[in-house]
Amino acid sequence: MLDVQELNTWIMTNFEDVVPHYTWGEHSYFYNLSGLKPRGSYFLTIKQKDGANDTASNLDRPGVWRLNFGLPKANFIHCFGHPPSRPGKGMAVEGPWDFTALDQLMPHPVYGWMAWVSILNPSQKSFETLKPLIIQAYSKARDGFDKRSDLRKT
Repeated sequence: MLDVQELNTWIMTNFEDVVPHYTWGEHSYFYNLSGLKPRGSYFLTIKQKDGANDTASNLDRPGVWRLNFGLPKANFIHCFGHPPSRPGKGMAVEGPWDFTALDQLMPHPVYGWMAWVSILNPSQKSFETLKPLIIQAYSKARDGFDKRSDLRKT
């Protein structure tokens, strides 16, 4: 099984202009070219405990954590069909997914409607298959940052 520190090292080694931030049981990674913004564009998160409005994965189980990242909508549709509807506050998106299942890629239980995906405790084998999707998530965050900042990085 992949651990959080290995994932952190891989992210910080393989992506430029990524700023990590840790708070309340969540590692957040932002694309932020040259520190131009206070944070930047969300690229990926690692969540290690339940929050008030995010309990569907039961992250308070010992050793359970969730990798989350946003895909381009077309890629999300390719994997899961059209994104589910936005859930009510404190609820999970509706669908056939077991948000407590380990090592299974699925829509994010809260942000699936925004084309975010998640996987609990990914195995090394699963992580290898996720790498191209994580690269897509990084590109999506970078492109969004550049558009909002009116920057073009070649």
